[in-house]
Amino acid sequence: MPPIENGTCKMHEAGVAYTHRGTRAVQHLVEYAPATGGLALWVNHHDVIDSVAAPVIATNGKTIFYSKAFEALPLKQQAGLIAHNILHIALRHPQRFLDLNASKGRIELVLFNVCADAIINSTLAHLSWLQLPPTSVYLDRVLADGVALRQPVEKSLLEWDVERLYSAIDDRRVKSLKVDSNQRDQSDDDAQSQSESGTETPDRREDGPRASYIRALGAKSIQDLLPDPESAGPPEAAAEQTREWSERLLRGHANDGAFSILRALIADLPRTLTPWEQVLRTQLSRGLSRKPSLSWSRPSRSYIANQGRRDSKRMPWEPGFNTSKAVPRLAVIVDVSGSVDDDLMRRFSTEIDSITRRQESDVVLVVGDDRVRRVEHFKVGHAKLSGIDFKGGGGTDFTPLLEEANQHRPDICVVLTDLDGPARYRPRWPVIWAVPHAHAAAVAPFGRKLVLR
Repeated sequence: MPPIENGTCKMHEAGVAYTHRGTRAVQHLVEYAPATGGLALWVNHHDVIDSVAAPVIATNGKTIFYSKAFEALPLKQQAGLIAHNILHIALRHPQRFLDLNASKGRIELVLFNVCADAIINSTLAHLSWLQLPPTSVYLDRVLADGVALRQPVEKSLLEWDVERLYSAIDDRRVKSLKVDSNQRDQSDDDAQSQSESGTETPDRREDGPRASYIRALGAKSIQDLLPDPESAGPPEAAAEQTREWSERLLRGHANDGAFSILRALIADLPRTLTPWEQVLRTQLSRGLSRKPSLSWSRPSRSYIANQGRRDSKRMPWEPGFNTSKAVPRLAVIVDVSGSVDDDLMRRFSTEIDSITRRQESDVVLVVGDDRVRRVEHFKVGHAKLSGIDFKGGGGTDFTPLLEEANQHRPDICVVLTDLDGPARYRPRWPVIWAVPHAHAAAVAPFGRKLVLR
């Protein structure tokens, strides 16, 4: 996205009325659909300095960018393009591309863009007061010719979201290349760097029949998705923004009725994901909470109040409760052979430190891969996992790690791992498997799986 990364977005100077190339079209949207058209007022709008690489209109998930060519379009087509990009933002398509690429890898933006466009264009097609470009792609044609599925578009919108549609059309295959060892090493380095930046290596895969057809179908469409990892924000903020946009879409659709820019409550509506920190905090708080225990050395309050008698008859002894309990203990197992990046490790360690301080619990740390490499104990309020260097390698076997943790009799255990290994020992205490997002599809042998995003 050259026109954005190189700072070519034209910012408005102080004291100048806030206008942009899409102002008239936004007014047109609000005039015909006040509620859903008003979603444009929640979006940033920036004009882009003339650039050959700049598309007519595009969005990074927060801002709509307009090139000079946008001004030459008819008003109804301008309104259609803005409504289209508003739905990209409201449906969180740029952020969902980044999430899908992080979990599955090798996601091609061009094909994902066509899938997202097909859903949005079919959603807007019922409106006569806006116009979509003649080269627009629609969901019914993508399904009929790309997936060999013919059904009414209303039914398709209720069944297909962008992730499912992309999975159905992406039949690309790894291309076999004969290169020498030096070229292979360089190619692998390029593939790694491009995968981390959210782009696809063009010469590593070749299209199958479906991907080839969809690429040709969307060849003349505007490539208007510009996913930007820096604009995605932390998981907590992303979850909150998803919830807010879902509520805005639902309220706007209910208020505008037949004039809504949503044809129906489509399957592609963004789903709110609870941040993993909140889920982990809730689970550990329950597992580490101090529970009252029976005390046979003191009677219950009701026994004392009745002086041990009821209706002149002596009552049987009723034990009381002791509010004190042994200090709860948390076991943390870190699989050092797993692929956990430094930032995620830091966030995970900080969250564990905070939870154990709040719950006043001891921590036993077990570090290993196919065998136990290190065991550390931390007293209440002194856990400092964030300061430990977790390095290792080799295969993974959770059996010795879980058996070691069991010797310390924990109340609950968290295992930070990619779940690539056997677990032949199942403990009696609860286990939470904390898994990086890239391994979200892995299956936990037992317990609860928590995906860290």
